[in-house]
Amino acid sequence: MPQFRAELPTSVHMDVLYDRSDTIRESYRDVQFTMAMTLALVIMVIFVFLRNVWATVIPSLALPFSIIGTFAVMYLLGYSLDNLSMMALILSVGFVVDDAIVMLENIYRHVEMGEDPLSASLIGSREIGFTIVSMTLSLAAVFIPVLFMGGVLGRLFREFSVTICVAILISGIVSVTLTPMLCSRFLKRPKHRHAAHDADGHSLPGGEMERAGFIYRLEVVSERYFQAMLRGYERTLQVAMRHRGVTITAAALVLVLTVVLFVVVPKGFIPDQDTDQIAVTTEAAQGTSYDNLVRYQRQVSDVFRRNGNVVALVSTIGGSAANNLGGPNLGQIVVTLKPRDERNQSVSQIIESLRPQMDALPGMRVFMQNPPTIRIGGQVSKSPYQYTMQSADNQQLYATVRAVQKQIESVPGIQDVTSDLEITSPQVNVVIDRDKAAALGVTASQIENSFYDAYGPRWVSTIYAPVNEYKVLLELAPQFQADPGALSMLYFKGSGPAVPLDTLASVRQQVGPQTVNHYGQLTAATISFGLAPGAALGSVLGDVKQIADAALPDGVSGQFVGAAEAFTGALSNLAILLVIAVLVVYIVLGILYESYIHPLTILSGLPSAAFGALITLLLFHMDLNIYAFVGMIMLIGIVEKNAIMQIDFALEAERRGMSSEEAIYQGCLIRFRPIMMTTMAALLGAVPIAVGYGAGGEARQPLGLVVVGGLLFSQLVTLYLTPVVFTYMAQLQRWLQTRRPVSDSEAIATVD
Repeated sequence: MPQFRAELPTSVHMDVLYDRSDTIRESYRDVQFTMAMTLALVIMVIFVFLRNVWATVIPSLALPFSIIGTFAVMYLLGYSLDNLSMMALILSVGFVVDDAIVMLENIYRHVEMGEDPLSASLIGSREIGFTIVSMTLSLAAVFIPVLFMGGVLGRLFREFSVTICVAILISGIVSVTLTPMLCSRFLKRPKHRHAAHDADGHSLPGGEMERAGFIYRLEVVSERYFQAMLRGYERTLQVAMRHRGVTITAAALVLVLTVVLFVVVPKGFIPDQDTDQIAVTTEAAQGTSYDNLVRYQRQVSDVFRRNGNVVALVSTIGGSAANNLGGPNLGQIVVTLKPRDERNQSVSQIIESLRPQMDALPGMRVFMQNPPTIRIGGQVSKSPYQYTMQSADNQQLYATVRAVQKQIESVPGIQDVTSDLEITSPQVNVVIDRDKAAALGVTASQIENSFYDAYGPRWVSTIYAPVNEYKVLLELAPQFQADPGALSMLYFKGSGPAVPLDTLASVRQQVGPQTVNHYGQLTAATISFGLAPGAALGSVLGDVKQIADAALPDGVSGQFVGAAEAFTGALSNLAILLVIAVLVVYIVLGILYESYIHPLTILSGLPSAAFGALITLLLFHMDLNIYAFVGMIMLIGIVEKNAIMQIDFALEAERRGMSSEEAIYQGCLIRFRPIMMTTMAALLGAVPIAVGYGAGGEARQPLGLVVVGGLLFSQLVTLYLTPVVFTYMAQLQRWLQTRRPVSDSEAIATVD
């Protein structure tokens, strides 16, 4: 820019009007801050539960190793650090430490029981190794279906899925190798753990209190609260185990409500982001002169200039801008706003505040929209969502479009309804009498070229100056261009004297189509519309499709195009994707446990997670969009990790001769601390995203809310549901074994 400015004349001022990279850099900085804050929250969770400096540092080291390893794989795959990959890294902060937390907590438990750190590391890692492998593989398997998504969404989330899968797999490797080694070298036996347990923590040795100071008091207080939580969970778990039928009934009710909520929750697509820009399309009546278009456009521009949130704008009308939009009566304004942190209103709020002022302007309709972050197919139109109709019969098509558009305008939640059907444009039809023209020595090409000379205008010469060049254009004076009667003043030189146009042709004024659009090979017309604030895209598109299906006659077909088409296809695909993700996890768990039953127990808590996620979206008045769907897929992996920890211990206890009820009961109590730690780590890891902090945070917010809401509710339910389901499944397994016929080899072994 400085070089350009130095070479331009002093009369020319050159400046940057809009730079999208500014918002990208701002979003990237905010994502970095969000990641740092997430890391701090996760470390705080570890310290609060374990209250030991080295026990906090060791699992925290899994994060940099996992992230750096992920960077290496991303580099090899040619990925970049963008908003999606950074969002995957933010979410993985809460996951990559989970495996290390589980490993360290089990080792630390043996240290608390009196083992030296080396022996505790060997014993604890041997006990929990298979659990971590199961947790890591099942969580990574959740994202396998996302890798095979097609279309634009597949291209969007493939990088996201690969990034988070790689981080999870590397964290699993770090947890079974580096974490036990660090525990054996640096983990110390707690010196005053017994003081926090004595007499419910009420009697504390004063000397140690004074020596340890604030850290010791924090340890005692946190230990007291944890023991209170554990005792409360133990008592309530006993109640749930005694009333298993009630627990199962409540779980069935949650499942039914989840299905109902999935239908009720409004559906969305890719959420809008505030990119400090408003895209404006202006439309005047067909046949409006260029001078009037300029005057109307200036009135619209003046309204934007008076708004304190506007920094600059570019206004174009006619020419290439009109051709791209569909006609010479259209214009375009690109409005640049102040940065988001310098204004009190979002882009959507600014648009709604300007709408009454624009509606009051005469001669021009104004369509304002927050430009989509990703434009998916379709055509450039005055509103973001489009429904295209096509037919071989133009008259039938035009009549159908007018009827459908009128009905769509009455749909609740729709605004800015318009179409590219421009069939009342004033026209002057010149019919050449070719026989008479030939007799006078005038050709049709002469007449057509003369029209272009008069109204084109035609570029006839160039004047070259020292630092510039000027095009010389040939055209009629404006007063003659505005009057169709001036056509009779055009004369043509033939074989004899010049003859007027009236002698060679007849002139009729009429109306006709401004442009004839096509979709494929057929004539088409497109109805465009936008969403009113608070409207759900899914319900609106459903209403539009219902109207179109009822109104389209034989010979006229219709379909959504662009973002609307992508949404209707993605909605069904994402529901299938969710089911496939569950099936993939079931298959992986079935292979790991060599059982058909245990995976069902592990996955029994998924409806509660979905219920918590959907009810959270309803409470915060958000729709179930693409990001929220990704959050629900992630919930599958998070929720089943808790059940894996409980069931792995119970299965091992059963092998030692303990009953199923006692085994799962002990497993729930012993794994209560790592379950709470991993859940809190994942939950707090998603809190910054749920808050919607930073540039573009409003788009990521549904994902964070889904994870937080789903974890909160599922944690409450699965702590009681998983052991109850485990006991029922154990009974089912024993019943199946009694029904299975005994083979000869098994009978001989039994006799022996």
